Amino acid sequence: MKELSFSSSVEETLANAFGGDLKRAALEALAIEGYRSAKLTAGEVAKVLGLATSIEAQAWLGQHGVLLNYSSEDLKTDRASLAKHFPEMAQ
Repeated sequence: MKELSFSSSVEETLANAFGGDLKRAALEALAIEGYRSAKLTAGEVAKVLGLATSIEAQAWLGQHGVLLNYSSEDLKTDRASLAKHFPEMAQ
């Protein structure tokens, strides 16, 4: 994979905005956008960022203002699954 390169003035501007580790900042930005656009799962975000679990990735994403990718259809599926396994709790 090729490295990105910038002129020194662009690099200075980006470093001022995102901190000195531009490689990490770019990796995190790609992970965030990948998750927001549903191109990456939470598990894939965890792998990209070196986190142990998808739960850690979800927490990290939340700390960065990213909402959980969880649709109303996901909720319906989860409720049906729970009702099947725990009928006493179904309402």
